[in-house]
Amino acid sequence: MDDPHTLKTPFPSAAEDVNRHRDTALTTPQSRSTAYQLAYADDDFIQTDEMRGVRLLLELSKPEITLHKHNIHHTIVMFGSARIPSPEQADKHMQAVLERLKLRPDDATLLQAMRQAEKQQQRTRYYREARALAEKITRDSCSHNLPRLHIVTGGGPGIMEAANRGASDAGGESIGLNITLPAEQKPNAYITSALCFQFHYFAVRKMHFLMRAQALIIFPGGFGTLDELFDALTLVQTGKIDALPIIAFDRQYWERLLNFDLLVEEGMISPADRQLIQFVDSADEAWHIIRDFVEQNGDRYAPRDPKVPI
Repeated sequence: MDDPHTLKTPFPSAAEDVNRHRDTALTTPQSRSTAYQLAYADDDFIQTDEMRGVRLLLELSKPEITLHKHNIHHTIVMFGSARIPSPEQADKHMQAVLERLKLRPDDATLLQAMRQAEKQQQRTRYYREARALAEKITRDSCSHNLPRLHIVTGGGPGIMEAANRGASDAGGESIGLNITLPAEQKPNAYITSALCFQFHYFAVRKMHFLMRAQALIIFPGGFGTLDELFDALTLVQTGKIDALPIIAFDRQYWERLLNFDLLVEEGMISPADRQLIQFVDSADEAWHIIRDFVEQNGDRYAPRDPKVPI
C-alpha cells in the first residue's frame, strides 16, 4: 500500500515552494521584506511565543510520522541516571586517580577522589545490567514469537547509553529522545541515527516515551528519573493510560528512596497503588516480567488501523 505521506499530487510541495521562492529574483523592496516570506519557512516567525502551539504540534508529529515509517509500534522504555559511568569510563577514572595518588599519597583531596572513584565503580553494575537487559529484550523479542520491541531512552549518557548500547549489541535499532538543556546533552553513539530525535518541550517528549510503551524500567537516578517515574505512575493510577509493567531496578535503592507505606498510612494512596511498581535486582527478573506481560496481552499487539488516531 502506498504511504499517504509520499503520494504525488498535482500541487507543488511545501519544499518546492520554498525553493522556488528562494530561487526567484527578489527585485522589489516588498519581496525582500520578512512579511513576504512563506510563514512556514520564516524561522523568526515560527519561534515567536504566539507560535508555541504550532511548535508543540511539530514536536508531536515529527517523531510520530518517522516512527510510523519505520514500523515501530511497541517500545520498552528505559530510564536512569546520566551520571552512571560505563565500566570503561569508571576504570579509566580510577586509573587516573591512582596515578596521582602515587605522587601525593597523603593528599586529602585525592583520597576523597579515590573514594568517589570506588563508588563510581560500584555503580557500573547498573550500566552492565541495563546493557544486558536491552540486549536481551532486543534479541529475544525477535526470536521468541513475540511482537518486535524497540528500546527507547532519553538519548544521553549513563543508563541511557547502556540501554541503546545493549540494543546495538543485539544488532537491533533503538530510539533516543534527546532534550535541549542549558548544558547541552549530546546523543550517545549507540542510538540508531534515523531514530535520534531532539525535543524542546519536556511534556511532548514524555508523551512519546509512553505512546508506544509496553513496559518501563527505571534504574537509579535523580530528579529527572523521578519525574518520569511519577508521571507514569500517575497516568496508570488515574486510568489515563492502560496498565503496564513499571519495573524499578535495585529494590534496596528504591525502597530507601520511596516510602509508599507512609502514603498508604496517611491515606494519600490506596494499598493497591503499591502494586503499580515492581522491584527487581537483575536483568533476567525484569525480562521475565515483561515477557509474561506481553504473552498474556496478545490483543495489544494486533495490527493497528492507520485511520484510527493514537
